[in-house]
Amino acid sequence: MKLYNSITHTKDEFVTHEPGKVSMYTCGPTVYHFAHIGNLRSYIMEDVLEKFLRYDGYDVKRVMNITDVGHLTSDADEGEDKMLKGAKREHKSVMEIAQFYTDAFFSDCAKLNIKTPDVVQPATGCIDDYIRIITRLLENGYAYPAGGNIYFDTSKLDRYYVFNDHDEEDLAVGVREGVEEDTNKRNKNDFVLWFTKSKFEDQALKWDSPWGVGYPGWHIECSGISMKYLGEYLDLHCGGIDNAFPHHTNEIAQSEAYLGHPWCKQWFHVHHLNTSSGKMSKSKGEFLTVSLLEEKGYDPLVYRLFCLQSHYRNGLVFSWENLGNAKNVYEKLVARVAALDEGGTVDEAAAEPFKAAFKEALGNDLNTSLGVTALYDVLKADLNDATKRALIYSFDTVLGLDLLGRAAALREKNAAPVEGAEEIEALVAARTEAKKAKNWAEADRIRDELKAMGIELLDSKEGTTWKKI
Repeated sequence: MKLYNSITHTKDEFVTHEPGKVSMYTCGPTVYHFAHIGNLRSYIMEDVLEKFLRYDGYDVKRVMNITDVGHLTSDADEGEDKMLKGAKREHKSVMEIAQFYTDAFFSDCAKLNIKTPDVVQPATGCIDDYIRIITRLLENGYAYPAGGNIYFDTSKLDRYYVFNDHDEEDLAVGVREGVEEDTNKRNKNDFVLWFTKSKFEDQALKWDSPWGVGYPGWHIECSGISMKYLGEYLDLHCGGIDNAFPHHTNEIAQSEAYLGHPWCKQWFHVHHLNTSSGKMSKSKGEFLTVSLLEEKGYDPLVYRLFCLQSHYRNGLVFSWENLGNAKNVYEKLVARVAALDEGGTVDEAAAEPFKAAFKEALGNDLNTSLGVTALYDVLKADLNDATKRALIYSFDTVLGLDLLGRAAALREKNAAPVEGAEEIEALVAARTEAKKAKNWAEADRIRDELKAMGIELLDSKEGTTWKKI
């Protein structure tokens, strides 16, 4: 498998520290609000990557953090504490907010067919691990106390900017005008490992430490949680492109300073979901959530397909029109799968070239668009229906579109008797006669009447059929 590596800026052969095994870390959500669908694009693509690695024969252990403390709105070490902001907004405690939005996040993931990682660790559960790492960094001269806080000293590194090919906009994430400069820092890129003094006098979560009562900086949690569950060598680290700087940059700095050797080989970054006005965020425009998609009549798996139709390293533009196009594609795909006969014998030899093509597509930097094309190649191929169903099931263990499940539901729905079927059939026949008489106005009126009854007409050379919407 070849995968683009944000460190080397090339598509590299994927090689793990221990052959056949993958230690995989995913930056999880900050649970102060619902996840918007831009955040969820990253989790969808990371899910496909994990499932493909398993499909390709790897033994994968995937770990995800839950940021429930210490994450500031600037994504650096300035601004307003997101967890505290959420607690104030909803008049709840920080931990009540964290639990509610953690549950909401995994509910959204389930609707999008995103597998829960093997280990999910809230940041608040590993305070002792962070203290141990910070203590060694201080002992080794990579950290220093100032103004009551502990800072990482980036001047001690041979190279700090490890992701130096990113756009200026990506590198500038978290830089806000009017933010007061932290005068405790020796260097502008230094970052907080532990706060005992901050502008948040009412910070809800604090712990004892050798440096006083306080709480961890944001970046230390991912290093601590990764090492706790995956050891000193990490094969694959995933996240959105906006995490590359400063978050992942700082993770590498503190982890390698602590360990004394290279830490993570492969970095996988998913690019932004944009709207016509730019990068999607919770603070701009309509707050697009999975629940909102459902309210507007979209199956969440339509959004998953929408994401799979584009490469993860390309920006993806969201619009309701684009999502509507994906809905049409998804429904037609499900209908074609539903039309396949059940039963029969799978022709394993005939299936092999299609499996090889699918693995080649996903194995070339996770080309999900070609992976979806492989589904259509199967449906068009001169294969028996049993073989087609087996291949679709195989591919869908990676793509996660639940095609066989949705197809079964569609067949069941179509087989169920429809109330008022005789009236519907009569109206369809009347419309057919109106079309023969070239009475287009009457034909359109009947179509509109049927649509108001929840009936969609499907015209073809063989005649007109109908289905419940």
